[in-house]
Amino acid sequence: MELGWLLWGTAVLLLLHVLMELSPTVNFALRIGFYCLLCLVTSALSAVACVLVNGGRTVKNMRIIRAAVRTFKYFFGLRFEVKGLENFKVEGPAIIVSNHQSILDMMGLMEVLPDNCVQVGKKELMYMGSVGLIMYLGGVIFINRKSTSSAKMVMSEVAKTMVAENVKVWVYPEGTRNCTGDLLPFKKGAFHIAVQAQVPVIPVVYSSFTSFYNPKTKLFTSGKIKVEVLPPIETKGLTSDDVTDLTDRCFSTMRETLFRLSGRPSIKLVLPKGSMTTLAQLVLAWPSDVPGGNHQAAVCISTTLTLRAENWVKIHILAFQQR
Repeated sequence: MELGWLLWGTAVLLLLHVLMELSPTVNFALRIGFYCLLCLVTSALSAVACVLVNGGRTVKNMRIIRAAVRTFKYFFGLRFEVKGLENFKVEGPAIIVSNHQSILDMMGLMEVLPDNCVQVGKKELMYMGSVGLIMYLGGVIFINRKSTSSAKMVMSEVAKTMVAENVKVWVYPEGTRNCTGDLLPFKKGAFHIAVQAQVPVIPVVYSSFTSFYNPKTKLFTSGKIKVEVLPPIETKGLTSDDVTDLTDRCFSTMRETLFRLSGRPSIKLVLPKGSMTTLAQLVLAWPSDVPGGNHQAAVCISTTLTLRAENWVKIHILAFQQR
């Protein structure tokens, strides 16, 4: 009887392996399914450890959660290359902002998460079984994204709590997952908190997952993730009038870093100020030895215009996509 079960089990595993090799859809579904199961089981076991060690909800539980989640990368063949961890060593509280790509972000988060740091997450996550429980025990701050007034009240309380308890707060300013290889426009909540509390903003950028993970094409393989913790951006002396500029500055810095880490081109063209340069002329001026060069139309070109002392304009083309 036992031999029969062993043979059946071996046959099923071999069949799954063959299907994973032949079908990207099956491979994707099985890997995602295993990831979700791993999250549920690990969360349940970690919740018991958190209650036994720390007695309940506290940011100290993040050390237990971090240690458990850091093992996940070995199951999926993921490698992390991290730079700039020294930038977390700021005195007192801070706001940490990073790009948000997929459900796999939790592995990247725990790979670099500093001590005494809590996350801000959507309220719906609290009802995801053992995952919601472990997030609650880890001190995650839940907000209702559907209620603007409620979210603002929570953010205001976050600013006060952050200073009072001397903790760092991790926020995803895009507000939702975005696996396009680019950034979505940032919401200003995190930057309002930073200015209100007069604490620095620390940007963290993860390279694009699109080379090994893409739900649209059912791609999920092993791969390398580059992570860079950027220098803190000070907010002392800033007021609510400066929030928009702070948000834009952080967005530009993080976007440029994202493209650099992901191996996307960053081309600089210098043109005289006042010249009537059209988008078509910029496309034609694109170097022919770069993909998407002067023989192809380029769309989604993002430019940053910076006035220089000699009255020239630097046009920094950050990204493009080919038709």
